[in-house]
Amino acid sequence: MKPTIRLASATTPDGQELVLSQHDRDYYLSLSKYSLMTSREQESELELARLGCRRLSGRRHPQVLIGGLGMGFTLWQTLRLLPEKAKVTVAELIPEVVVWNRDFLGELTQHPLRDPRVAVKNNDVRAVIRASKSLFDAILLDVDNGPSAMTMAKNAELYKPAGLQAIMQALKKDGCLAIWSSSGDARFEKTLRREKLPYRLTRVQAAKSAKSRSRYIWLIARHRQWLPRV
Repeated sequence: MKPTIRLASATTPDGQELVLSQHDRDYYLSLSKYSLMTSREQESELELARLGCRRLSGRRHPQVLIGGLGMGFTLWQTLRLLPEKAKVTVAELIPEVVVWNRDFLGELTQHPLRDPRVAVKNNDVRAVIRASKSLFDAILLDVDNGPSAMTMAKNAELYKPAGLQAIMQALKKDGCLAIWSSSGDARFEKTLRREKLPYRLTRVQAAKSAKSRSRYIWLIARHRQWLPRV
């Protein structure tokens, strides 16, 4: 039986330990022993890009913001969907995660960080959003576990009224916000209704397997006509 190898670790801003490990051909990210993601389950990360970018077909110079690099699957799929004159900004708070994607994980996704369309910002995605006005055609968030924000308390600010309004201001008029989530969230739905933000919630599989766990993608826009169909 092949052992699990600890490849690298980093300390998050709130003092928790983020660990990258490998077992056979599979990679794992865990935070303080809580499993965040594995390379074996990538389908929902790919679907985040597919749904979030669905309405961008035909746009010559789309701009997309990805919050959270993870193992690079959402970035990889986004680049496959966009034209050569697109621009993709990746906001990743933990610089070691960027290094790991270059040193360990790049072969999983054909090294998307080498693509000239990609700009990486070692910054909190909230700061990138606040500094952007009517800039992005789509914003794809894979931060924490979605609106429940289980691992870093500050991430919850993204899903509160002020955070949502900042995101809407960072989007172009007909832009779309797509959020990866480990579960549904009735409280978040109430917030969206209070803010009068149209949304769609779709359930997807974590991997291409009938026995795979369910994940969820939220799609949010200023007007229902600008929501991608699912």
